[in-house]
Amino acid sequence: MKPVIYVTRKIPDDLLEPYREYADFYMWEKEDTPVPRDVLLREAASADGVLCLLTESIDREFLDVARNVKIVANMAVGYDNIDVQAAKERGIVVTNTPDVLTETTADLTFALLMATARRIVEATDYVREGRWKHWSPYLLAGSDVYGKKIGIVGMGRIGEAVARRAAGFHMPILYHNRSRKKTAEQELGATYLAFADLLKEADYVVSLVPLTNDTQKLFNKNAFEQMKDSAIFVNASRGGTVDEEALHEALVNKQIKAAGLDVFDQEPISPDHPLAKLDNTVCLPHIGSASEETRSKMINLCLDNLTAVLKGDTPITPV
Repeated sequence: MKPVIYVTRKIPDDLLEPYREYADFYMWEKEDTPVPRDVLLREAASADGVLCLLTESIDREFLDVARNVKIVANMAVGYDNIDVQAAKERGIVVTNTPDVLTETTADLTFALLMATARRIVEATDYVREGRWKHWSPYLLAGSDVYGKKIGIVGMGRIGEAVARRAAGFHMPILYHNRSRKKTAEQELGATYLAFADLLKEADYVVSLVPLTNDTQKLFNKNAFEQMKDSAIFVNASRGGTVDEEALHEALVNKQIKAAGLDVFDQEPISPDHPLAKLDNTVCLPHIGSASEETRSKMINLCLDNLTAVLKGDTPITPV
């Protein structure tokens, strides 16, 4: 019998087709709705491998039920939805999808920075709502990007890719990371700063850190108070790295100028979310890697990891 792989969200059949000779696939029927918890646990009980998204909590309860599962392939770079230690105790391989989404996520991060700086979403709404009647010198005037200092917190693959884009705009590149990145300093001219110093110096503060115990609510009231009142904050990492109440307060009180957010502490957010109501905030629905090409590459990498492990081979991108 072929091993059984459960896919927690509907994906295109043509992507699965090349792998059907190695495994039988069962899949949650909906593309835009997460699999209910009871269905996930029921399906996991008979699966040998699972392809999941960040929306699924792969915790001890799940792993206790999934007695035959040998691999969990997470369709994301981050894996804070998975209890990796519990999986390790059970001999279950956990994989993620690094590299394939680096450039796409960097594109989105820099696009979000520019859209926030130049008030693009606000300007689009201004036209669509019929409010554009005249031209005036400071109509929807935003902030310059060219030549301004960017402060990247988290200089991993995506951080370095964002820095390369910033270099094209002649932005002095500041960064903070848990360890210094000499290659980024040599190749991109990036300057390492302590976290507090970066907050004080940067015109744009960009969060690209993973969510860990150390980065939980890293951007809190104290952090926003240290930023320039002209600074723009961009988060394309994880919502849990930000104290959203403190960010809201900083934006309302003009402690910082604006924020561009692709991620939130609890997702999805509603139109009534306090941050979604602010004119000086751009809110996106966690679309960092959302290009057709990249999402397909992420799925293929998950499937390659799954079939490799289930055939007894080494996973390609183990956590």
